Amino acid sequence: MLLALALIPVIGLLLFIYFNDKKEKEPLGLLAGLFFAGVGSTIVASTAEEIGMLFLDVVFPYESYIKSVILACIIVGPAEELAKFLVMRLITWKNKHFNYSYDAIVYAVFVSLGFAGLENIGYVFKSGIGTAIGRMFTAVPGHACYAVFMGYFYSRAKYASLTKNKKAYLKYITLTILSPIAIHGVYDAFLMGARSTDADLVVGLSLIAWLIFVIALFIVSCVIIIRSSKKDFCIVTLPDHVQTVYRPAIVGDWTCTCGATNHLNFCTKCGSQRPSVTAWTCPKCGTLATLKFCGNCGCPRPAAPAPATSAPSAAPSGQVPVQPGRPVAPQQYAQPPVQQPRPMQPQQGRPVAPQQYGQAPVQQPRPMVPHQAAPQQYGQAPVPQQYGQTPVQQPRPMQQAGPMQPQQYGQAPVQQPHSMQQQAPVPQQPAPSGPRPTPGTPVS
Repeated sequence: MLLALALIPVIGLLLFIYFNDKKEKEPLGLLAGLFFAGVGSTIVASTAEEIGMLFLDVVFPYESYIKSVILACIIVGPAEELAKFLVMRLITWKNKHFNYSYDAIVYAVFVSLGFAGLENIGYVFKSGIGTAIGRMFTAVPGHACYAVFMGYFYSRAKYASLTKNKKAYLKYITLTILSPIAIHGVYDAFLMGARSTDADLVVGLSLIAWLIFVIALFIVSCVIIIRSSKKDFCIVTLPDHVQTVYRPAIVGDWTCTCGATNHLNFCTKCGSQRPSVTAWTCPKCGTLATLKFCGNCGCPRPAAPAPATSAPSAAPSGQVPVQPGRPVAPQQYAQPPVQQPRPMQPQQGRPVAPQQYGQAPVQQPRPMVPHQAAPQQYGQAPVPQQYGQTPVQQPRPMQQAGPMQPQQYGQAPVQQPHSMQQQAPVPQQPAPSGPRPTPGTPVS
């Protein structure tokens, strides 16, 4: 029964802390290891306390209020809280599951309650049920409260180390150690001081101050637990070493391959990790980030370039970009494209004048109806005509007429009338081969 009374408050507080971890539950094996590591830290703490008390007895050989305050603030508090911190740091600092701020509170409380569980068992078996009931509402919750402060600053120190902020790391790691030591020292100082004096007034004031301090400590610790649980945030890196920031939503909602919609770094259905497709590199410090500002130096995210689909395709210098699917005439480099003429339908009997590529086509004449050409004497040159000019109107064909007058070579032919009646041919004597006879001379 005494063992149950000693462990009931420990188990109740462990369950309260565990179920407030709403974002990502920690592995039970890790938590069990932290609890038993806290149990083992009592050996280190008790050894340090014994050594410190030996030195203190040399300086203060008699019991006094001052000696009790020094014992509580300089020896007991530092020895116990440093032992807890060293155990937690060795197990969790580089653990892959330490990726959210509330995880640090869970780790610190499990270590501290492992220490408080073993300590409470010793006190209960030594002093009885009265001590067990008293410590159930004071000492055991007190150890959990020290751990809440330790874990709160421990997560900040972890984040500062990831962002390589040495100043912030020294600040938070100091608060991680000193804040539980100071709170534990003040808690024990009121009780030890009241026991070490016979002055009723001092005892009464110490107990009243202790009660007020305990109530305030419990209220502040519960507020920290609830707020840290609701505003839990990722303090480590996303895939590809993308640094996150102190915000509950890292980069907004995302849909996992299993179909579940999530807003944290891991899928709540299958446990898959968030892809880092929205990562960008800080132009100032080179840190990868996912939100509007760099998690290391606070540099704003640079403006995103225009989408590749809306931007015109790149073309060599001096050339006009070509749209796909549109035929383009061959052209020399750095020359504007030549506007092509419309394709002409081939027509029967219409000759097309040869032209150079890129020139406008010459308007073709209408096709001519073939007519019979007028006869002409030998040696008469045909009327020249350039290709593509309007054809010369040909005269109408003439009816067969009589023979034409003889003419010298090279003379223009005598213009004939349009039409002549068929005449009988005039008989002509063949020309003599000899000398022409004179008129009046008879021909033999």
